[in-house]
Amino acid sequence: MTTDRTFNVAVMPGDGIGQEIMPVCLEILDAVKSRVGGFELSYIPAPAGAQVYLDTGDAYPQSSRDIAAQADAILLGAMGLPSVRYQDGTEITPQLDLRFDLGLYAGVRPVRSIPGAPNPLSDERGQAIDFVLIRESTEGLFASHGKGTVDDNRATDTMVITRDTCERLFDFSFALARRRKTEGKRGCVTCVDKANIFASMAFFRSVFNERAALNTDLDADYAYVDAMALNMIRRPWDFDVLVTENMFGDILSDLGAGLIGGMGMAPSADIGDNNAVFQPCHGSAPDIMGSGKANPTAMILSAAMMLDWLGLRHDNSRCVKAGALLSAAVDDAFSGNRLLPHELGGTDGTAAIAGAVMAALRGLDVPDGL
Repeated sequence: MTTDRTFNVAVMPGDGIGQEIMPVCLEILDAVKSRVGGFELSYIPAPAGAQVYLDTGDAYPQSSRDIAAQADAILLGAMGLPSVRYQDGTEITPQLDLRFDLGLYAGVRPVRSIPGAPNPLSDERGQAIDFVLIRESTEGLFASHGKGTVDDNRATDTMVITRDTCERLFDFSFALARRRKTEGKRGCVTCVDKANIFASMAFFRSVFNERAALNTDLDADYAYVDAMALNMIRRPWDFDVLVTENMFGDILSDLGAGLIGGMGMAPSADIGDNNAVFQPCHGSAPDIMGSGKANPTAMILSAAMMLDWLGLRHDNSRCVKAGALLSAAVDDAFSGNRLLPHELGGTDGTAAIAGAVMAALRGLDVPDGL
């Protein structure tokens, strides 16, 4: 049942170009909300990042942690600056604290080519790239974040794989594949691992097999991570939902972004049982901040993912429609090769791309049948 309600969104612009792409994203969100109706959005500032660390000595203040935990969703621009580091030399990464604090185990990285947007891969069969990489985001090799041991002769980081997280991760992946199957996709989940070498990865695959046995309406497949890196280049249009460990997913998601034109085109989400953060895959890009060159596409598509997630979670079909309309507006803006972002060799920056998406929003019909 669709109900009118207000969703509280914690807003974290962060650093660098995050400060530039977030305001235009919020303007576009307000526009799509007005077009569709049936829900409201309330934006609550939650400062965090490298600049906050410089200003206050705390990159992720407790007040912002509380806002994030209590919000219906979190919208994040980009965090960190290469020149700002903790005393141990590591970068400022509150986005990792978010994942660990709120148990955001499912890192959702859509890899979808946008019609009219250039990408480095040509498919002679005319098939678009459209798969989703699910990266476990709270353990794996990243469980050693801040805990590794180092002496003069040896450094050690430990990979951690737990049954509880694996079960939730795989159930999430099969549920996503089931939804995609209703949209005409393949309905297949591929477990990406290194089960032939590591005991932790063999355990990862064994739990995957257990959950696959509970989802027999869907296909289950396997691939070693090195082979998957190869085949993401050779035949990316063959995949549907890929699920993998944290570090493997970190690497493969950047490869996936390269398939669709780069980090400026790649949205993402980190989702848990009760909370979710939505952010572009790119970083703060301090080399172009203030120049107007920042590509807001990934930020806008991340906001579309947020609307879809909120709508599904709260049974609000108007919010789901708004997410679909926003994604369609991005496609329309790029159609006919009308936009070419700076990082892809063009001259279109933040204002031009956001303006084209806004114009598309005004001209498109609200999707039916969702």
